[in-house]
Amino acid sequence: MSAVLRKISTFLTVYYAYMLEYRAELLLWVLANSLPLIMMGVWSQAATEGQFSLTALDFARYFISVFIVRQFTIVWVIWDFEREVVEGKLSPRLLQPIDPVWHHVAGHVAERLARFPFSAGLVILFFALYPQAFWWPNPLGLIWGCLATVLAFILRFIIQYTFAIFAFWVERATAIEQLWFLFYLFLSGMIAPLDLFPESVQAVVVWTPFPYLIYFPVSLLIGLPTPVARGFMVMLVWCILGLVINRWLWRRGIKHYSGMGA
Repeated sequence: MSAVLRKISTFLTVYYAYMLEYRAELLLWVLANSLPLIMMGVWSQAATEGQFSLTALDFARYFISVFIVRQFTIVWVIWDFEREVVEGKLSPRLLQPIDPVWHHVAGHVAERLARFPFSAGLVILFFALYPQAFWWPNPLGLIWGCLATVLAFILRFIIQYTFAIFAFWVERATAIEQLWFLFYLFLSGMIAPLDLFPESVQAVVVWTPFPYLIYFPVSLLIGLPTPVARGFMVMLVWCILGLVINRWLWRRGIKHYSGMGA
């Protein structure tokens, strides 16, 4: 156990130091993911002029929560992994006595730590400019919301890493992610709360992984009615299914890998 903890500590320390070299870019990345704040303005204005189940204040709290959840669930592993395969940089990592995926996991976790001050500063600025939107989450809702956010990151990582493994067969696995992102954009709750969707659409979407990547954690944080047990059950099922497919593709992909570009 102590050896495992030392490895984890070393990985996080190295990748955290690496991420700190890109502090200016981290700030730009935080600002580049401010789409939820733009959508907040759009829906808040619409709420003052139309009939919705959410008020303008509810929309403000919803989208600032979307922004917060997004800061912890952003994943880019497919771009890194695709480059490693195409340029042959995966080869030396395969010689190490550890699965290459842990390099990417450590990089993502370290990036969250380095990103946090910038994200927190932007959230504080938001509440300073719009104090009416500030609220204290219900303690239980906060616990469930944080747990759902962690699971959302795990699920998002598994899905994207599974897409990344297709780089063993095609040079542009990122095209799969770009197609997936179109569905993710509209069905995850990033553009609009799922409550605004037709009931027939909601009935289908709740069994897909999309709403659990953003909408479900956000609903728990701001107190929107949502079936908690079903939400976590669906997330766990998709995580397990994703892992099974991922490992199956990995074993076949490694046999197909030829160290292109090496």
